[in-house]
Amino acid sequence: MTTDSHSSLPITAYALTNCLGACTAEVLDNLFAGNCGLTPCRWPLPFSTYAGEAKGGLAPLPEAEKAFDSRAARLLARTLDEMAESAARAIRTWGSRRVGLVLGTSTGGIAETEGAFEAWKTAGSVPESFDFERQHAFGGLVEFARRRLGIDGPAYAVSTACSSSGKVLGCAQRLIRSGLCDAVLAGGSDSLCQTTLRGFGSLEVVSPELCRPFSAQRNGLNIGEGAALLLVEREISSGADALARLLGVGETSDAWHMSHPHPEGIGALAAMKEALDQAGLSPSDVDHVNAHGTGTKANDEVEGKAIQALLGSSVPVVSTKAYTGHMLGAGGASEAVFAIACIQRGLVPMALRSEPIDPAFELNIPTEVLRREVNVVLSNSFAFGGSNVCVALGKA
Repeated sequence: MTTDSHSSLPITAYALTNCLGACTAEVLDNLFAGNCGLTPCRWPLPFSTYAGEAKGGLAPLPEAEKAFDSRAARLLARTLDEMAESAARAIRTWGSRRVGLVLGTSTGGIAETEGAFEAWKTAGSVPESFDFERQHAFGGLVEFARRRLGIDGPAYAVSTACSSSGKVLGCAQRLIRSGLCDAVLAGGSDSLCQTTLRGFGSLEVVSPELCRPFSAQRNGLNIGEGAALLLVEREISSGADALARLLGVGETSDAWHMSHPHPEGIGALAAMKEALDQAGLSPSDVDHVNAHGTGTKANDEVEGKAIQALLGSSVPVVSTKAYTGHMLGAGGASEAVFAIACIQRGLVPMALRSEPIDPAFELNIPTEVLRREVNVVLSNSFAFGGSNVCVALGKA
């Protein structure tokens, strides 16, 4: 980085969609009202579970964008519509070549490839409308968003499983501080698909019930889908207000195991420390942690150790995956928006279904909504292979 690592960057717009609501306002209102968006999974599976299916149905892309149509692109389109005015303002201010785009995704448009494969098995050929590069490949999502918004700056995808759209905020930070961009639209999109649902099922970590992060009775995760975008800028531009500030992004890779976190949480702990170091903050400055908190035995145990080692037992810790399920490549950006909303509203959501809290955790896991001043939030996203990211967000 070419500038002071303690200099924060304004976040001037955000949008998200998931099983809590079709638009940002609906999602956030349901979050703070304590309403769970998970429902019995209606996808054909050899096991029962709950899933966070997008609310309100997903409309096909218009004819001009039909080549890019996929479930992930339809989710992303909702957030692009909400962000269109802010993106246009950023382009007017900085110029289209100075605005970048970084999207995180874990599965891309694999749901469309699954459909094409089923058609091939039945009819002997894939549908003529199927375009692998535009509908399945990660670059297809990036190109779709870039074309729709008129962004001509650096544009690429990040795919590091469940840390993907947390890491894009680190990418935005580097693109701006290196002088390559003046503004970056960063986020992610992932959709439900058979590969994800059955894949996690094969790992025996999917709960047949509603997931219960940090509970003594937790027995696995639920899968969700969604999309989220945040606009990060070099400084507050004309006509914009900072909604929050990107204070620091800690990224580590402990490479302990293909699918299990390090048993002592060394990578998770190092990522949180790095985020605070970048921000020039101490552990006592943190007001809330949006935990990765999948609801699996191993993840919650390891993350709980790391949080307690760094922050002690007084900071409120909540996993919003109890509301939305694990949105994989869309989770990091979505939970960053949740963190910003906590700062803006002076609220910390309740930890759904956490009781009875696992006595192994000496953590403050609130079982009701907290009204308090929230100035700094850490948002954790941890992934397969030990890819860890912690995003530090602060009051504007």
